[in-house]
Amino acid sequence: MYQIIGDLHIHSIASGHAFSTVREIALVAQQKKLQYIGLAEHGPSMPGGPDPIYFEARGHFPKKIDNIEVFFGAEIDILDENSTLDLDGPSLKKIDYGIISFHPQVYRGEIRSDYTSILLKALENPYINIIAHLGNPRYPVDYPLVVKKAIECNKVIEINNSSFRVSRKGSLENCKMIAQEVKKQGGYIVVTSDAHYCDEVGDYQLSLDLLGSVDFPKEYIINASPAMFQSFMNSFLKIRGRVR
Repeated sequence: MYQIIGDLHIHSIASGHAFSTVREIALVAQQKKLQYIGLAEHGPSMPGGPDPIYFEARGHFPKKIDNIEVFFGAEIDILDENSTLDLDGPSLKKIDYGIISFHPQVYRGEIRSDYTSILLKALENPYINIIAHLGNPRYPVDYPLVVKKAIECNKVIEINNSSFRVSRKGSLENCKMIAQEVKKQGGYIVVTSDAHYCDEVGDYQLSLDLLGSVDFPKEYIINASPAMFQSFMNSFLKIRGRVR
């Protein structure tokens, strides 16, 4: 039903707890006939994550490896109840796209914080483009409110395959509710692997099964067609004052 052409949530050894190089990742993407990959390394607050200088050095990052187009992103953590992010404005402008998320290794706020309000405020940042693993039961939010805000701010909601395979247990039913809410409100989804080893790149069958179970429309999945994907990536770059 769905054919996903690019994977925008991939971690290399630069993230400190992943196991493959960019070249190894691109090779697997080529074998799986992907057209695009996006390296979304963690920010400097994640243990083992790259220092800010990594994001300053984007000029050395390849735009293409063989026939695979490569995008330079980041998975940016929310640090506290003030919606502080672990990358600053200049770094956010240098990357091609920004994914926002909560992680227990990084979040410094109260355990029972108002995660909905924190996330709604963070979504107002123009350099944030994608909300990662929203269905994580550790960080409960009001899904209709977050989806509404995402649509208002032109953000994309991720369905993260790793949440169903490796981590964030209990996410499946939450993500099903999220997909139904996005469908109802007319928002957009991106399907990702959240790969930490090269063989996981392009692995999102569990996410596709979930979307199929709610009859989610293909035309609202941004990485299900080249035209849609390019349109969204161009919009992410335009916010940063450049094109590709």
